[in-house]
Amino acid sequence: AVALAVDGQVFISQHIGDLATELAHDAFCRVAADLPRLYDAKPAVIVADLHPDYRSTKFAQEQAVSAGRLRYVGVQHHVAHVLACVAENEVALPALGVAWDGTGYGPDSTIWGGEFFLVTNVAVTRAAYLRPFRLPGGDAAVKEPRRAALGLLYEMYGNEVFARKDLPTVSAFTDAELHSLLTMLERGVNAPFTSSMGRLFDAVASLTGLRQKMQFEGQAAMELEFALNGIQTDERYDMPFVSYHAALVLDWAPMIAAMGEDLQRHLPLGNIAAKFHNALAQAIVHVAQRIGCPRVALSGGCLQNRYLTERSVRRLRAAGFQPHWHQRVPPNDGGIALGQVFAAQRGLELRK
Repeated sequence: AVALAVDGQVFISQHIGDLATELAHDAFCRVAADLPRLYDAKPAVIVADLHPDYRSTKFAQEQAVSAGRLRYVGVQHHVAHVLACVAENEVALPALGVAWDGTGYGPDSTIWGGEFFLVTNVAVTRAAYLRPFRLPGGDAAVKEPRRAALGLLYEMYGNEVFARKDLPTVSAFTDAELHSLLTMLERGVNAPFTSSMGRLFDAVASLTGLRQKMQFEGQAAMELEFALNGIQTDERYDMPFVSYHAALVLDWAPMIAAMGEDLQRHLPLGNIAAKFHNALAQAIVHVAQRIGCPRVALSGGCLQNRYLTERSVRRLRAAGFQPHWHQRVPPNDGGIALGQVFAAQRGLELRK
């Protein structure tokens, strides 16, 4: 979507969607031109994502150069998610922001998506994130949960996992595919690191045999949520965090190991999915307790998951925190334009 800020108000366009097609890109360009005309505004700043290859980013940079009077500002994708929730709910700062999403360009050249940010009136700091793992095949892993799962298993067990044909993930590949993927992972070629919560959802869907390839974005995560239907339990996996430099790292390895044991004893998929979701909600509470900020803003595509959002809100409230979530602006990429505007207006930058 496109947003326009005029005199302290922000107007957000209709949801245009992914800009991969020419039709969508043309619609995006028209909206970007129409909004300022509609409000008789002459913007001084144009804001876009940090990712250098996004079509929206290139559009913003071209506009800044051609117009001359426009100042260009880049905002990290997940920071924009969190700030959209902060802006929509008028959350007092400081606040802890949770950005659980599919993929987004990280300034450390990895793929982010499982981030916690401490937002103050002067800066945004990455306070915690999901333990990174490799995505063999890069962009291909977005459509194939089995690739995300294989990267996760390789991070845990190394080369030996390739002989585990008893695992649904490994058996989903041919021998030729496994040979190619092993080379990628060993050499780190076309296998970027990610901290993405969306890819963790995909990996769990693959490990449980639920989904190995997707027909549309988010399918594996949606099916994992649907598997919860009718399950009521407070059981959860353990997802501890460890300190790493100035940030906390959420370690998924104990959870994946325990999940493997549950699969071996044939625990129903719904119960495994519930324990997984409950672990994520509790992880949010644990990080909030460690950071010590009373206000928590929940955003990102993974927070479209009703069970995860509602469970996180209840657990945060029970622990004495003030949770905030999206109600008018979508938690997915349809809402990041608002966060980008907020970042530019407040001069909030990601502190490395």
